[in-house]
Amino acid sequence: MPIRVLLADDQALLRATFRILIDSCDDMEVVDEATHGTETVDLARVHRPDVVLMDIRMPGTDGLSATTTICADPELSGTRVLILTTFEIDEYVARALRAGASGFLGKDVSADALLDGIRTVASGESLLSPVATRTLITRFLSTPAPSARLGPPDALSALTTREREVMALAAEGHSNDEIAGKLVVSPLTVRTHVHRAMTKLGARDRAQLVVIAYQSGLVRAAPPN
Repeated sequence: MPIRVLLADDQALLRATFRILIDSCDDMEVVDEATHGTETVDLARVHRPDVVLMDIRMPGTDGLSATTTICADPELSGTRVLILTTFEIDEYVARALRAGASGFLGKDVSADALLDGIRTVASGESLLSPVATRTLITRFLSTPAPSARLGPPDALSALTTREREVMALAAEGHSNDEIAGKLVVSPLTVRTHVHRAMTKLGARDRAQLVVIAYQSGLVRAAPPN
């Protein structure tokens, strides 16, 4: 089955460009297009896509509100949101990640990186580069408003020692292969630990697991330069 993608952007030219690019791939297809947040949510409920390619700044209901609604809907638990933004790091992206978005890309991303990003998010992984993650954590996620906190200090009590270790390395931006090398285990074992930690902590995906790692104090954000 191809990866089913819903496009959400108020710029017709960008939507047309993304559609041509995505539909040119054998393993993915565009199921529909939305121009604002309310329409995005409605179309997501109709099509139940694998990935929503979501612009943050749209007229009326914006992409942030739409992301929050989609990620909170149990019937859309199989839908992943990939944020597209003009700015690589901003507070809106941080809020979207807290809400359950699986990652973000800049709008100046290359065609190959965009397609790879869609595939990564569709597979259940997060799309957070180590540099972007460190900046995001330092500026926004490690000191959230109380209402936005996903990981209170006692949230980790259900995890095993190895699950905490793997979670901490993931929060530092390491891939499964890199974690496997550090711990001298197989990538499959690392993946198992990551998924068990996600299940125990109620994290929607790896991106939320990273947020919880910092907010619970498992990993400390480095002070900004």
